[in-house]
Amino acid sequence: MQPDVLAPSDTFARRHIAPDDAETSAMLAALGYSTLDQLADAVVPAGIRLTTPLKLGEPLGEHELIEELKNLAADNQVLRSFIGQGYYDTITPAVILRNVLENPGWYTQYTPYQAEISQGRLEALVNFQTMIEDLTALPMANASLLDEATAAAEAMNMCIERGERKRMVFWVQAETHPQTIAVMRTRATPLAIDLRVGTVAEIEAAFQQDQARSVAGVLLSYPTTDGRVEDYRAFTTKAHAAGVSVVMATDLLALTLLVPPGELGADIAIGTAQRFGVPMGFGGPHAAFMSCKEDFRRLMPGRIIGVSRDAKGKVAFRLALQTREQHIRREKALSNICTAQVLLAVMSSMYAVYHGPEGLTRIAERVRGFTTVIAAGLTQLGYTVRPGVYFDTLRIDLDAHAQAAVMARALERGLNLRRYEDGVGISCDETTSHADAHDLLEAFLVGTSHAELPFDIAGLAAATDLPAFALARTSPFLTHPTFNRYHAEHELLRYLTRLTAKDLSLTTSMIPLGSCTMKLNATTEMIPVTWPEFGRIHPFAPAEQWGGYRAMFEQLEAWLAEITGFHAVSLQPNAGAQGEYAGLLAIREYHRANNAAHRTICLIPQSAHGTNPASAVLAGMQVVVVASAADGTIDRADLAAKAEKHAGQLGALMVTYPSTHGVFEDGIREVCAIVHRHGGQVYMDGANMNAQVGLTRPGDIGADVCHLNLHKTFCIPHGGGGPGMGPIAVAKHLMPYLPGHPLADQASPVGPVSAAPWGSGSILPISFAYIAMMGEAGLKRATQVAILGANYIAHRLGSSYPVLYTGQNGRVAHELILDCRGFKKTAGVEAEDIAKRLMDYG
Repeated sequence: MQPDVLAPSDTFARRHIAPDDAETSAMLAALGYSTLDQLADAVVPAGIRLTTPLKLGEPLGEHELIEELKNLAADNQVLRSFIGQGYYDTITPAVILRNVLENPGWYTQYTPYQAEISQGRLEALVNFQTMIEDLTALPMANASLLDEATAAAEAMNMCIERGERKRMVFWVQAETHPQTIAVMRTRATPLAIDLRVGTVAEIEAAFQQDQARSVAGVLLSYPTTDGRVEDYRAFTTKAHAAGVSVVMATDLLALTLLVPPGELGADIAIGTAQRFGVPMGFGGPHAAFMSCKEDFRRLMPGRIIGVSRDAKGKVAFRLALQTREQHIRREKALSNICTAQVLLAVMSSMYAVYHGPEGLTRIAERVRGFTTVIAAGLTQLGYTVRPGVYFDTLRIDLDAHAQAAVMARALERGLNLRRYEDGVGISCDETTSHADAHDLLEAFLVGTSHAELPFDIAGLAAATDLPAFALARTSPFLTHPTFNRYHAEHELLRYLTRLTAKDLSLTTSMIPLGSCTMKLNATTEMIPVTWPEFGRIHPFAPAEQWGGYRAMFEQLEAWLAEITGFHAVSLQPNAGAQGEYAGLLAIREYHRANNAAHRTICLIPQSAHGTNPASAVLAGMQVVVVASAADGTIDRADLAAKAEKHAGQLGALMVTYPSTHGVFEDGIREVCAIVHRHGGQVYMDGANMNAQVGLTRPGDIGADVCHLNLHKTFCIPHGGGGPGMGPIAVAKHLMPYLPGHPLADQASPVGPVSAAPWGSGSILPISFAYIAMMGEAGLKRATQVAILGANYIAHRLGSSYPVLYTGQNGRVAHELILDCRGFKKTAGVEAEDIAKRLMDYG
């Protein structure tokens, strides 16, 4: 018997890489090569080629991978979460789970830059915007943001910009989620924003005494992190009289019952749509939201979907107000956000469509009802519940001994509570049941004279009245027919199917737009994402409850460090632009630690992605643009001149490799050396790692830090514009400056860049699965076949469509730019016309 007879039959690489051996050989022959290695030698400069295979272990078969992830998932403990703090258990309607989250027609779509092939997801995002506008009672909303904490940081920057950067003080209410305050501190520091934290009374006194008019804005929490619902109308009136903008961090479910922020005088509202049907997922991904008054709309970050009409007068959807965004404004942009959380925004919008205004109100009333019953039970047991009006969250004052006893007894019953310095917190959600309330109150029997509860939950509920809301909502919401039409499963299913049919996804064809982005999102990789052992874990659950996550993170970090040639990895950044930002913050803090805080010049090639200059500005750097040479490469003479000119202040170079022109520049090591000689660090944008994996490594090339788009190179689906993950890998000297998190064991001089310590943890099994199943040989072959495909296209089309830029031997990397300018002269046809005609062919 031959040894390979017993080899696994469900190997993955041959399923993931489309061209078989015969097709690969035919394409190679057309290019004049015999093997993929020969082609790689012709494309990748010899001086940076890997000489030894990556150490990644033997690849797993698809069945083996599922078993491996089952074992990891088994080490996560799914307890009933009452922690709250911005993350709540929820019920994902099965029709949405199956037909959105698990549907490749939704999750494999690209960002909707081409409206003609994006009408379905654009309509879904208009639903999301409408939902946010209605619930917050503010006229403009975006679609969408990364998490609540970064949305708060974006809102802070909007207020500073509104004050023309003459008012540099921003206040945040002390009773705000601690992770939100921490992320805002991170954002404020490099921008020289004076972030202050205080109670509402302290804030009001501060801006009333502010003779210099230095306060730009304030963030209030509605409800507060410990559950109180406060009337801010008098406060907002005084704030506006002092020229201060007001941001409210709010809860969408609560707003079905409460007077909305817009009616309280808020200028901007932010928050997360997580509890609208999206699992906690150990921190994400979830769609954050922002809405604002009309006069803030050009300061708003992220995508805005507009309703327009096509050439025939039919209603159509398109991206609107794009001149605000980083891909156009570059270093002048107010935000670096690009990939957001579109797939999750679609899920949350469909949750609202499915339940409608009445259904959402019923869910909210039920949550409030359980909160009220639990408060009544605690009072009967002799506990002190902090006074005030509340929606879903209670705070109970306890001394240290009682706190420890209650927390321990709750854990015995499978319950997680929030720990305060002087008590515990309880947050109810859509999943809270009579049994949960009973078990929860039983945990509080410790320290009382009762051996068992002196009441039953049903009887307690019957005897308890819901207190009247002084801030009860009276204005209607979700009045559009879309939110009142699809409440039966078959109706929503048909609606979702109609929308999917309007879009281009990988179920239809390849997507050459964004060659660095689109990869097969294999079914086996996606399956574990929906397991409760990954989805129902709170990001601030006790560490002993997520051992499976920890083991997966450690292995994934080790693999990514090996693939990039770096020393350490942070998985916290939850988008590529966030990875850029985190990497630049690491460089900034490294310089500060070495008494070189003045090194704030960031050199950026003319050809760089728009997020690069936008991220540099957010990191407190000044952008100096480096010219491109005629062949599309970095003009090394210009680089050297500018590095020398700014030698005393040079902080970093941001470089994409291979370049955005699709070329492996043979002088990349010299480029890095020039920057290092003048005291700078090299940041490598990992957007084009699709052409590097297994052939070369950023760390070997000379970079000090890079980010990786896991939603590009490592198979997390793009979801029509998110979710994304942008972990950073760093050399040893930058390791101390990876982002930390105050709510996890992550001490660092650099604060968090995401609300959760490990970003969008629940989608990391996708990249784990991809690397585990591909192994070194599979990953290398995927890179080589991507390069082969691009060069084959260049070869076949080159005689009619000149390739604008090529590297050594006239070859390209994994992407190419066709020069269509000649057709305008000969036929009046422009590149846009060709792009639209390609859409006609799917």
